[in-house]
Amino acid sequence: MSNNVKLLVVDDNPMVLGMLQQALAPLGQVGTATDAADALLKAVDDTPDLLVCDYRMPGMDGKQLVEKLKSRPATANFSSVLMASKADIAERLSPSDAADDYLEKPFFLKEATRRIKRMIDRIALEKMAKTAPSDGVVRGNLSQMNVIDLMQSLEMGRKSCQLSLSNEGEKCEVFFAEGQVKHATYGALLGDEAVFKVLRWTGGNFEINFEGKTDQQTTQLNTQGLLMEGLRLLDESQRDGGGEAEPVAAAAAASPGSPGEPPRAASRGGREEEEDVLLDG
Repeated sequence: MSNNVKLLVVDDNPMVLGMLQQALAPLGQVGTATDAADALLKAVDDTPDLLVCDYRMPGMDGKQLVEKLKSRPATANFSSVLMASKADIAERLSPSDAADDYLEKPFFLKEATRRIKRMIDRIALEKMAKTAPSDGVVRGNLSQMNVIDLMQSLEMGRKSCQLSLSNEGEKCEVFFAEGQVKHATYGALLGDEAVFKVLRWTGGNFEINFEGKTDQQTTQLNTQGLLMEGLRLLDESQRDGGGEAEPVAAAAAASPGSPGEPPRAASRGGREEEEDVLLDG
């Protein structure tokens, strides 16, 4: 699903630029630029859906690039992530700035990819909604975007909707209000337990009806809490059973969380299998 999302990654450090391009290539259409001037020309020619940009660069910095693009109606419609040091974020940047998110440098490549992927999923979902059929229902396959990615994207976009999930004759309905799960059903199960039951699904289909509403309140946890607790229970059951983690655990490990506490489940007893890379500069 995310392959139609266009990214422009901007960094004057060739190593950082190359590693980010390689990590993000499976998630979308990735273009690169080595400075803000080059990025400006490329964005004017083909506006990205998401700009991932270093803050400190020679000449025009990342914040100025975002502001310049946002000031032009033809290039204003994009999301942005600025990569900056902790000091720059605290002293020179603020939540009121143009960027939608910040990556604090130095950062681990896997964590950066998780955070950026979450934004890509949200953008992909919004693009699907804009091209939805006349009934206004967005339809897709869970092999394209699994349950965790869907729920994180709906939360990040603060969507109110009815999410219908189906897999091998089983069905689950999850209702969101401003991005928070309000009510869920799975057979005789209601609320939190119904959500926990489907987090492992990576096959089947989904439908999102943005007109779907409910007055019922059956969940006790917020969306992030449901994901974190559900994945904890899944990991626990896998350890107790002595088997390997379900595919959803690997998917969650690759899925970015919120800037605060990202829910994730590491496979094989909570250990990352591949060495991570710390990027700076």
